[in-house]
Amino acid sequence: MPTSIPTLADIRNPALTQALQHKLDNKTKPLGALGRLEALALQLGEILGSESPALEAPQLVVFAADHGLTARGISAFPSDVSWQMVENFLAGGAAVSVLARQNGIHLTVVDCGVNHDFLAGLPAGAQRPGLLVRKVAGGEQGTADSSVQAAMSAAQCRQALQNGQDIVKGLPGNALLLGEMGIGNTSAASLLLARLGGLDIELCTGAGTGLDASAVQRKTAVLREVLTCHAGATAPLDALAALGGFEIATMAGAVLQAATERRVVVVDGFIATAAVLVAHALQPLVLQRCVFAHRSGERGHEFMLQHLGVQALLDLGLRLGEGSGGALAWPLLQSACAILREMASFESAGVSVQSATETAAP
Repeated sequence: MPTSIPTLADIRNPALTQALQHKLDNKTKPLGALGRLEALALQLGEILGSESPALEAPQLVVFAADHGLTARGISAFPSDVSWQMVENFLAGGAAVSVLARQNGIHLTVVDCGVNHDFLAGLPAGAQRPGLLVRKVAGGEQGTADSSVQAAMSAAQCRQALQNGQDIVKGLPGNALLLGEMGIGNTSAASLLLARLGGLDIELCTGAGTGLDASAVQRKTAVLREVLTCHAGATAPLDALAALGGFEIATMAGAVLQAATERRVVVVDGFIATAAVLVAHALQPLVLQRCVFAHRSGERGHEFMLQHLGVQALLDLGLRLGEGSGGALAWPLLQSACAILREMASFESAGVSVQSATETAAP
């Protein structure tokens, strides 16, 4: 099934940017006193095309899938944890479930290819609240073992991208928060960083779900084999199909669609950023719409952020995934918008403006 990669327009509007900067500079504070919150407010105003941006009906989507590469022992946890955690999300017991509730964010889980039937025992056509089943390979199947063959076919890769686009088209609001679940997906993210970022796989590989140092070395050796096996997969979609996961591909499609619709895209950790890495390779302007929530404790994430030339809002040593970092950063986005909308100007508050002589060097 052919999938078109959307063409993105540059969201930068010099007149709007100037108006936003003027508005920020004339709030009742010294110039730049709110630091990076001001830069965030400016970016949100540019994305939403408004001097008084408002975030509406935020949607946190957790994309879940299994990885055939786990057969090579690259994870500290068995692949059954993927479906068990999806059930935990649906029951409201995961960290991201708690944080989404706390912040009034709607949570949806997408089964992109988990080795489990979440609708078993239900009448034909029945659905479960909070769950979308969008299996790419059909049945109860994740990706193939990428050390033996491509993780997915070209057709499956494009289907996953299309699924992601279609999911976002059906969501309300103007903000998409990315989350993911899939045992083995730090390996897929590391492989994509090494290939698309041109880095040695050792720099890109970390402990994932909690491997010790010797296990990380074995994981790195396996990933090096995978890269050698797919040495010719250098174009973004070829690399995604050969090395990636169904959840990463579906998430990349969601990023492209959200960027097309000028939604604010809140990027979580290592795996979510890997999806943005792919989307950026296809359409560089996606970065204009992305807010990077945090720098993960996973080794490769710092190199991934550096490759994209972006800076994350938080650095809390998180390495959970799920979208937990995005939910934690969400109040900062709300605050940035509120500053633009509600904070008084010097003129409206009757506060004297700092004089030029006060700011001049002695």
